[in-house]
Amino acid sequence: MVVGATGGELRFLDPAVIARIGSIELKARTIVEGFLAGLHRSPFKGFSVEFAEYRQYLLGDDLSTIDWKVYARSDRHYVKKFEEETNVDCHVLLDVSGSMGYGSTGVTKAEYASYLAAALAYLMNRQRDAVGFMAFDDDIVTHLAASARPGHLRSVLLELDQVKLGSRSNVAKPLHQLADALVKRGIVVLLSDLLDEPEQVIRGLRHLRFRGADVVVFQLLDHDELTFPFERVTRFRDLETADEVLAAPLEIRDHYLREINTLVSRYERELRLVGVDYHLVDTSKPLDFALMSYLSTRSRHQ
Repeated sequence: MVVGATGGELRFLDPAVIARIGSIELKARTIVEGFLAGLHRSPFKGFSVEFAEYRQYLLGDDLSTIDWKVYARSDRHYVKKFEEETNVDCHVLLDVSGSMGYGSTGVTKAEYASYLAAALAYLMNRQRDAVGFMAFDDDIVTHLAASARPGHLRSVLLELDQVKLGSRSNVAKPLHQLADALVKRGIVVLLSDLLDEPEQVIRGLRHLRFRGADVVVFQLLDHDELTFPFERVTRFRDLETADEVLAAPLEIRDHYLREINTLVSRYERELRLVGVDYHLVDTSKPLDFALMSYLSTRSRHQ
């Protein structure tokens, strides 16, 4: 899905461009502001960051609460929400296992995921939602509980900037731990390549849904992982175990593509059945799709 950012706005959603921007905070602000600028110019202009501050007018609402400026832009009646109507606990879970270190276009999956995590945290904070952050490999590396207090966003971005790649992955572990710790309904966003045991991952996501959380999963895969473009005899190395194998790509391409497509299809099918919003993301692509997908889930909390 293309949101509608064009020209300059879309350029600042390109991961290769974002990589050249300085601090993680500046990256986050650039991504979100570029995304919202494009959104205001698109057919989705009524579905912008303001969606967290307004809801559509309902029969019986006080007419004095209608925002006529929003009406002029969207041709719809919206009323200003009260603070207690808008706040949601949002948790961003970031996979930093070794396999996330792969990148064929100058930006690794881990870097792309960190840009997206920072942008989501920035967007959540701008909506006055409480933001939580967790990074993990085969264990939880860092965890900041959801908070909307002043200065918390900077703490989240600082942790994001300092996180390092780990080794093996255990995606299910933080899912179960977060599910056990939830005290109120909210939104959980998982950023991972999901190159783990799918049965265990799906069980962990089911646990979150059972606890009442809305869950958004972004499976982040490099373009090479999706297309397997290799032609010459190549030495492939497992980034989590360091195991290596020398192979002729033409002999294994069909088998590999069947396996990766089977994995993706299983996640898509089984997660949809339990009400999880699943999205496959090619990390060579701009970030607007992922941000729009999050906004779609967030809108259910209006």
